[in-house]
Amino acid sequence: MSLVGKPFPNVSVEAMSEMGDNLRINVFEEAIKNQQKVLLFWYPKDFTFVCPTELHAFQEALPEFEKRNTKVIGASCDTSEVHFAWLQTSKDNGGIEGVTYPILADTHRQLANALGIVDQDLDFDEEGNELLSGSNVTYRATYLIDETGKIFHEAVNDMPLGRNVHDFIRLIDAYTHVQKHGEVCPANWEEGKEAMKADRNSTAEYLSTH
Repeated sequence: MSLVGKPFPNVSVEAMSEMGDNLRINVFEEAIKNQQKVLLFWYPKDFTFVCPTELHAFQEALPEFEKRNTKVIGASCDTSEVHFAWLQTSKDNGGIEGVTYPILADTHRQLANALGIVDQDLDFDEEGNELLSGSNVTYRATYLIDETGKIFHEAVNDMPLGRNVHDFIRLIDAYTHVQKHGEVCPANWEEGKEAMKADRNSTAEYLSTH
């Protein structure tokens, strides 16, 4: 079930900073209290293969998110200690040294389960005993949350599929344009391009000129 248009779960989770500080972060409160947008992205596990490429990509784009008053937060179900070890490991060795945004350590999977993004299936044997299958880690899920704590975009990739970081910047630009101008953004819209009013005449005019 989609969570778009709904408030982000009001759950506090342990997190690790690049300085080794143990934090507790509530994504919903981060958005509301600081009146900022939040991009939260989940990845399966530390010390893997696709995951460090994504964490570095978000780090490289961090100035663009900051210009848009958007806080970036990473997340997995690894512990804070494992996060810190990965943060101390160089890029040449598959680490994420240089990443400066916080990373949630949802070891109890409280938030991940609330979002429904854990690769886990529950079944029962003939005697009624629980049987769990799956990797018990999260898919590559991404959430964009606005200043009211509402989710305005969600996407979930299977584990082998890395994300295009720059498309989230485009989505933030589009949502901000809607907030400011009350216009809607057509297919492939980017900042600086023409938007539309939400009526048939505007749609017909746009289609006739594009």
